[in-house]
Amino acid sequence: MPLVNLKDMLTHAYQNGYAVGAFDAVSLDFVTGIMDAAEETRSPVILSVAESHFDYFDFELLMSAMETAAKRATVPVAIHMDHAMSLDTAVRSIRHGCNGVMVDASHLPLDKNITETLAVREMAQGCGVPVEGELGYVPGVEGEDAERHPGEISYTTVDEAKTFVERTGVDFLAVSIGTVHGRMRGEPVLDYDRLKDINDALRMPLVLHGGTGLGDEQYKRLIENGITKINYYTALAEAAGAQVRENSATGKGNYTGQMTGAAEAIAKEAARCMALWGCHGRADAVLQQCQPWTPVKHLIIYNTTNADPANDQTMIKEGERVLSQIPGVMRIFTGKAVQDDAGYRYTWLVKFCHPAVIDSYREHPDHVAFADTHFRPIAGDRISIDYQ
Repeated sequence: MPLVNLKDMLTHAYQNGYAVGAFDAVSLDFVTGIMDAAEETRSPVILSVAESHFDYFDFELLMSAMETAAKRATVPVAIHMDHAMSLDTAVRSIRHGCNGVMVDASHLPLDKNITETLAVREMAQGCGVPVEGELGYVPGVEGEDAERHPGEISYTTVDEAKTFVERTGVDFLAVSIGTVHGRMRGEPVLDYDRLKDINDALRMPLVLHGGTGLGDEQYKRLIENGITKINYYTALAEAAGAQVRENSATGKGNYTGQMTGAAEAIAKEAARCMALWGCHGRADAVLQQCQPWTPVKHLIIYNTTNADPANDQTMIKEGERVLSQIPGVMRIFTGKAVQDDAGYRYTWLVKFCHPAVIDSYREHPDHVAFADTHFRPIAGDRISIDYQ
């Protein structure tokens, strides 16, 4: 059960006045450190990956590590795609285990932002996956953050926030109230009145991008005014980098020597945040409220009327190609009976990320076209069942 519904997790945080950290990971050391901090502090946690960091890791491999970490955790975990740049990335992230997605169209005009966000929300709704939108623009200030998030800050307005949420149906909203991606230059000035007005108007979990560098009192006021999810990366990377430099200065020249203690440094900073944001000690209460995030297996066993088994294989290969691209489909396994006298000769086993996919998969036009054209005409003798 530790992999839980993200919307349930953030609803609990919003109702109880604390914030959950969404910590971007770029390596196994980050996953290890973040999860160690969550276990130590008994905190709910969001493991996050950002498309802007894809140059640093193999996405599928890191997602496998995150899924494994979540499955063996004793605290509630969600896995989130941060700053997806396209609908295709959102679909891919769900396929590989994300149970929350954030579409990054905040740099676009309002109508275009609404259109792109709505497309992701409609897709994700069929997968049972909650969606975060962003309104207003949070820039980077220097280095890699400036390159990934160029431009000037654009503040979120109350009227546009209401319009955006009503038209997109997003579950969470990231707002721009004065933070930046990366570490701030000088003392940050945050617009708490703007945040309060947005919170009063929407009454939904709000998200802060650019959390590094704020003071304790600033975090407190942000959370009091609806901030429920805090995206956090820069300070974790700085902590790991400082440890690597210390190792190098003390003569640990090889890779393993230089990386010694990096996960622990990440864990220390993440645990500090969890305590500061009020989520420490909340794990058991969150587990009681949250629905577990449990995939569904869609099983079909069948016989065909084809005289030539080669035609069966052609149909199966086409099905694997077409059906694997439907949103919410995580894996497709196909097989042929080992025993010649088995009652059914073939099987499909399709793994859905969530029970909601049962309906969206059945009604998806690509599935309907394949089933009506290639499968049903030759596979009238079949049994189908969905199970967890």
